Amino acid sequence: MTAGASIVVADLGSGNLRSVEKALAAVGARVAISADPDTIGAAEKLVVPGQGAFGACAAGLDRGGGALRQAAGDVIRAGRPFFGVCIGMQLLFEGSDESPDARGLAVLPGRVRRFPDAAGLKIPHMGWNRTRRGPAGAAGPAAASTDGACFYFVHSYFPEPARADDVALTSEHGVPFCAAVGRDNVFGCQFHPEKSQAAGLALLRSFVAA
Repeated sequence: MTAGASIVVADLGSGNLRSVEKALAAVGARVAISADPDTIGAAEKLVVPGQGAFGACAAGLDRGGGALRQAAGDVIRAGRPFFGVCIGMQLLFEGSDESPDARGLAVLPGRVRRFPDAAGLKIPHMGWNRTRRGPAGAAGPAAASTDGACFYFVHSYFPEPARADDVALTSEHGVPFCAAVGRDNVFGCQFHPEKSQAAGLALLRSFVAA
């Protein structure tokens, strides 16, 4: 780990790591990227990005006999702040329709669903969408957001929490969907805060300052 780093960005082999690192540094974080389970497990705060497919990111957790899965779980169980980005957020759930045989971390009950096929509905959903705060939106990084804030999305799947109280932000693309989740020390967003200009940086700044 970089000397004095307070935030570790976990390298699962899939994710926009450098952009996330730069965005965190821009809001004042001491940050390091690591694929080492010991470094990840000892992180003061952990950010888990993910791009591509749910199964590939879950496979990243299971490298080395599941050491990264254990390390990420250790951070969460210890009550240290966790921020999941895109598929890194989806991994908080039990599983995904995209990769039915892949296991998530099962920190939050629920599954990840695909947008329904509908006339005129573009999948993947790409672009800027407005959000609204949900039941979990008054705490954690989501508290730095306001109703109507816009974030940048690139996705075909979205989380469907089993507990409405875990929904931090919502949006709409053909159907309403959960755009961010939060509970206790855990937060995750389906959009890319590192690509969402001032609104995204506000969430990251809140996470860094917590």
